[in-house]
Amino acid sequence: MLNRTDLRGQVPTAAELRATLPRAEYDVDAALHHVRPVVEAVRDRGVEAVLEYTEKFDKVRPAAVRVPRPELTQALRELDPAVRAALEESITRARKVHAEQVRTDVTTTVVEGGTVTEKWVPVERVGLYAPGGLAVYPSTVVMNVVPAQIAGVGSLVVCSPPQAAFGGLPHPTILAAAELLGVDEVWAAGGAQAVALLAYGGTDTDGAELTPVDVVTGPGNIYLTAAKRLLRGLIGIDAEAGPTEIAILADETADPVHVAADLISQAEHDPLAASVLVTTSAELADAVDHELLNRVAATKHASRVAEALGGKQSGVILVSTVDDGVRVVDAYAAEHLEIQTADARAVAARIRNAGAIFVGAYAPVSLGDYCAGSNHVLPTGGFARHSSGLSVQSFLKGIHVVDYTEDALREVAGRVVALADAEDLPAHGEAVTARFGGAIR
Repeated sequence: MLNRTDLRGQVPTAAELRATLPRAEYDVDAALHHVRPVVEAVRDRGVEAVLEYTEKFDKVRPAAVRVPRPELTQALRELDPAVRAALEESITRARKVHAEQVRTDVTTTVVEGGTVTEKWVPVERVGLYAPGGLAVYPSTVVMNVVPAQIAGVGSLVVCSPPQAAFGGLPHPTILAAAELLGVDEVWAAGGAQAVALLAYGGTDTDGAELTPVDVVTGPGNIYLTAAKRLLRGLIGIDAEAGPTEIAILADETADPVHVAADLISQAEHDPLAASVLVTTSAELADAVDHELLNRVAATKHASRVAEALGGKQSGVILVSTVDDGVRVVDAYAAEHLEIQTADARAVAARIRNAGAIFVGAYAPVSLGDYCAGSNHVLPTGGFARHSSGLSVQSFLKGIHVVDYTEDALREVAGRVVALADAEDLPAHGEAVTARFGGAIR
């Protein structure tokens, strides 16, 4: 079922690997052409434009953007108790992990009388996006809200597409998750128009202010991603998320049932989802293919899964050694990377590029999606080579506070003047010497 690339006996460069490895086509630049007029319309006409595009794209027109508070309460009250218990467990574990990420202010004494403090300050207001397309993601509400709350963000708004089936409200499980987390502001808006409204703000249909945010986080479709790119600068963003990815580095010790089930689990998200197996064992690859034939036909979203697994973004990469496999997965830089090899912990410790690493036979990606305590908003499309997943740090700003006495400034004044003159910026030096009557040692 999976396409194969045989790299056994080869030592491709990093550039050659990036060109060879399967990857979904995801042309954000092309989407900008469609997104720009949407963003400009929301900038110019506010909520009216949002509602027009919502009616066009989501086939429903909410009475207002902000979801009435009683709807959140009702959604939680009517939530399946088993789902509520699962969300509560997910929240508890996420809070435990993210609480360890809080940064503390650090003061460095550079010289006597001269200090620099790195002060960490939460952004003031954030917009947290939960998709609502092929699936519904209350877990993404948890993954966005928990680190923002722990960072100390004072004002949060969760944004999710309205659903025609629910009278123009976001899906009830989204509303219930927000209520469970203590978030009382939810907007019924999706896609590019949602990002634009978060960036520009506006006035709701009932006259209430929809306050703009400073940062927007959360995954979405290509049009949402294009809007994030277009508005970056006016707002901060977490990343430009593309289709989900799983890479599995496995040797002959891996169980093909586990591997096949995990590849399917990510293919279930989207026809563009990438499922990649990197293995030293052709026998394992054959066994996985056999398992896929049976499991894909039996899974609920068989058509979607088959399209994803059969696409050029998915496949098997055969390598000679686990060392070669490490080089391949580092070049691929997967959103989710599973290590199913002998001594998996030691292999995982060598990985440099991945959004999240899942070690051994009993740490499937699904665990991280929901209840590991880790965050599932992760870099895709190779961005894990330079970017991290969502964390408390995503909602904090580092500010340097410089505090020097007169003597401490006098001691270094000559160095400042010398560097200012070297850069032909004499007024910089004069800003120092003016404090000492124009004379320095």
